[in-house]
Amino acid sequence: MGKGNNIIPNGHFHKKWRTLVKTCFNQPATKHHRKKNRTMKTRAVMPRPVKLMRPIVQCPTVRYHKKMRRKGFTLTELKVSGLNKKFAKTIGIAVDARRRNKSVECLQTNSHRLKDYKSKLILFPINKKKLKSGDAREKEIFTQVKGEIMPVRHPAQVKAKARVISETEKKFSAYITVRTARADARLVGIRAKYVKDAAESPDEVAKDKKIKK
Repeated sequence: MGKGNNIIPNGHFHKKWRTLVKTCFNQPATKHHRKKNRTMKTRAVMPRPVKLMRPIVQCPTVRYHKKMRRKGFTLTELKVSGLNKKFAKTIGIAVDARRRNKSVECLQTNSHRLKDYKSKLILFPINKKKLKSGDAREKEIFTQVKGEIMPVRHPAQVKAKARVISETEKKFSAYITVRTARADARLVGIRAKYVKDAAESPDEVAKDKKIKK
């Protein structure tokens, strides 16, 4: 019932309900079609791997920095490893021209990763009559790589065992340590000026100390 002299609620919310409902009864069939498409793609690119080779790129911020992002290699990383942008795309390497290297460690890691991939790479000749250096022969038998190419293995983290707290750790105060560090950072200029004045005129500094006392 409505309160006071208000209208009685009579909302017709079931109007055209059947036309707005969406059902998904084709999930098993869709799963079958996806598997069929993957198989067709694998056969089409055989013996080339289906997935591309990706670099080691960490996510930003402390919260996500342990996770890896699915990006492509930068142009600088390709140049250091001795590869061309167009040629890298043809041999299964992901290229991202927008990404930039912000650290030397990341550049070195991904360049070594590319060189390692390049050393294990097997190239098939475009023209069987004209073989180039590094091309594979027909007599050799190869198998197609499944899954990720050169997956990144995270080292197992060793958990610290429980132990007795030492006396030094008991006396340690995080609050006092942080406040002292903030004070030292804030008073750098004042203390440097005081040392400079004391070196130039030690008599005036001694008088100031006496007056303060």
